[in-house]
Amino acid sequence: MLRPRPSTAAHRLSSARLPRLVPVAAAVALGLSAAPVAAMKIDTTDDRITLEADQIRSQLDDLSVARGNVDLRQGDLRLTTDLLEFSTRQRRAWARAPVRVEQAGNLLEGRSANVQLDTREGQIDGARYRIARTGGGGTARVLNFTGTDRLAAEQASYTSCRADDPDTADWVLQADRLSLDFEHNDGRAEGASLRFLGVPILALPVLSFPATGERKSGWLPPTIYPFDSRNGFELETPYYVNLAPDHDLTLTPGVLTRRGLSLTGEYRYLWAQDEGRLKAHWLPNDRTTGRSRGGADIDLQGERASGLHYQLDLQHASDDSYWKDFSRVLPSLTPRLLAQDLRASQPLSAWLGLPLQAYARVLGWRTLQVADAPILPPYQRLPQLGLMGQGEALAGLNWSTQLEFNHFTLRNRATGDTRPDGERAHLLGALWWPHDLSWGWFTPRMAINAASYRTDQAMSDGRTRASRAIPTLSLDTGLRFERSTELFGRTLSQTLEPRLHYVRTPWRNQDTLPNFDSSVNDFNEISIYQDNGFSGVDFVTDVHQVTLGAGSRWFDPVGGGELLRLGLAQRYLFKDQRITPERLGASGLGAESGVAASRFSDVLLFGSSTVVPQWRFDVNLQYNTDRQRTTRSILAARWQPGDFKTLSATYRFARELSEQVELGWQWPIYQRETPRAGGSACGGTLYGVGRINFSRRDARVTEGLAGLEYDAGCWIGRVVAERVSTGTSEATTRLMVQLELIGLSRLGPSPLKVLKDNIPGYRMLRDDGAASTTSP
Repeated sequence: MLRPRPSTAAHRLSSARLPRLVPVAAAVALGLSAAPVAAMKIDTTDDRITLEADQIRSQLDDLSVARGNVDLRQGDLRLTTDLLEFSTRQRRAWARAPVRVEQAGNLLEGRSANVQLDTREGQIDGARYRIARTGGGGTARVLNFTGTDRLAAEQASYTSCRADDPDTADWVLQADRLSLDFEHNDGRAEGASLRFLGVPILALPVLSFPATGERKSGWLPPTIYPFDSRNGFELETPYYVNLAPDHDLTLTPGVLTRRGLSLTGEYRYLWAQDEGRLKAHWLPNDRTTGRSRGGADIDLQGERASGLHYQLDLQHASDDSYWKDFSRVLPSLTPRLLAQDLRASQPLSAWLGLPLQAYARVLGWRTLQVADAPILPPYQRLPQLGLMGQGEALAGLNWSTQLEFNHFTLRNRATGDTRPDGERAHLLGALWWPHDLSWGWFTPRMAINAASYRTDQAMSDGRTRASRAIPTLSLDTGLRFERSTELFGRTLSQTLEPRLHYVRTPWRNQDTLPNFDSSVNDFNEISIYQDNGFSGVDFVTDVHQVTLGAGSRWFDPVGGGELLRLGLAQRYLFKDQRITPERLGASGLGAESGVAASRFSDVLLFGSSTVVPQWRFDVNLQYNTDRQRTTRSILAARWQPGDFKTLSATYRFARELSEQVELGWQWPIYQRETPRAGGSACGGTLYGVGRINFSRRDARVTEGLAGLEYDAGCWIGRVVAERVSTGTSEATTRLMVQLELIGLSRLGPSPLKVLKDNIPGYRMLRDDGAASTTSP
């Protein structure tokens, strides 16, 4: 019989606190035999043991026998049976009839049992058990336990499903020997087999797994990708190394039927001042391409007591097709532009007494080119050095400044790319005087954008050096009105906020200057009130304009929640504009001077509403008043009537560029029993999940995601197919199948990140830590 060491509570038990049975113990000491007593209560002076039964008889050899409705208690331990023998000297109890043991929420039942009360060690024959901390349980021919920390069983089964017979549950782990050590987070099954719906799906001589939700070293369940249109069938067998509570390592050998062997490694750490993740993927010999391939993804950051902060973001791929073949290895919003970015910053206030910060950066790009769709790579900054600060001067006057030097260079130029390398030193400065009052605000502002350039090849005017300085004056002001109103039968607070933004920037010739980092700002409710139509430093629009707009909000005066928001805005030019965002050279080689003859910009209308319960509506419209037509629009609606129920639709339109419809959903399509998130009661709910992006301009699906999730309470099955366009006539399709056994493990690749990233309002059926990781 397994006899683990005594629990901590047993070590604290002193001889002075040992139980004494009264009056049976006294009768035994006198050599007498006590007669049966009906419903007699035997307890101790310190109330550590209580024994109740219909009859209790003491024997001359210090043994007491209790019959009928026997109830023995010691602290949080309770033992009930119909026949019990108890030794006062040994402090041990033997249950000779069906027995039930309860302790700290754990429930153990069996044909018979013996329990050592000092150490809380015991053995139950023909056992059924359920463990409170995991919600799981099962059966065992023999079950040994020590307190609530350790269990050891022979011919055992384990499942988190609620069933009259655990051995016939939807899923069950069966083992010749099963041990659970919750103190050391160690679970182990020998001669193990895993059955799902009565079908064996995994058999291993030794299965090791975490007894709690904490991490544990060992082999994780194999991950199978049943279909990938570029790689075929994939199998991965991760090995997890729990190096310490604050860092770990995962090594994953794998095989791809179309490409061969692969190896992936991931190291993570989380220290007091530093955290990071390093991931690398390697194929020693890709049979499809005939060469070695690989990728890396590194994300590190940290901070020191002095305020020094550093961050490294680095992604690398061995070849231009890597992003198509292994998109899940290097997830990125710009999969063909992989950043290699190291930056650091240091506050200087402790030394200079001013709110200044020095910073340095090295930024490179790995550009993955496609023959039929080449892209112009952005400039690399080797290096970027700067000093910036912001503060408040006298009488509420605010200031900001940035002084910076950059060396811009291009590597691996695309064919025909004649952009120059060069250097730029610039100064950005601003003074503004904000006045924020209860009835409105008023902020005059003065700014300067000065830059000096040196290029490695002559500009269009023959120079290799040039400088320019561009001042800007602006005024941002608005009013706030508020009243109580009725809307849809509800008393709400309504605001009206008219706004005026005036800008005056003189024209400076920028035709010959290089464009290192400027691009056109998007036209939205934020950028329409900005001074410059360009981002970056290089280009500044010459404007003499005013932007007029107004917004109104309806909100709950008690909770403060916004129910409706509406707004519109439009710019008016007092004079022709010569440097316009619309006329930025398509090649990005420089700003093309031209004249904006239209004095009025497009009208921008925007709004959002949650007035209708369970619904949210959003709208953004850009309307051209000269041509009386919509230039761009975004219309979105989402219905979310309850948990795990969401339907969304979005329409996006950009004239002469794109027209797209997006549909997303998570919805129960079959429900036998209402699921309880995080619970273990078996139900049966089938959910449909998905998202479709359809291009009306191209008459094709650009991205598609569709699948099913089945929640049975104690297990969840997921089948998700994803199709992503990788070119005008190319797409990658993959299938993800996952089985999540609540309280044990997840088998198969997880589609959860894909679902969360793509379906608006998607909710996981279980918390991310609901299933632990299992390792053979």
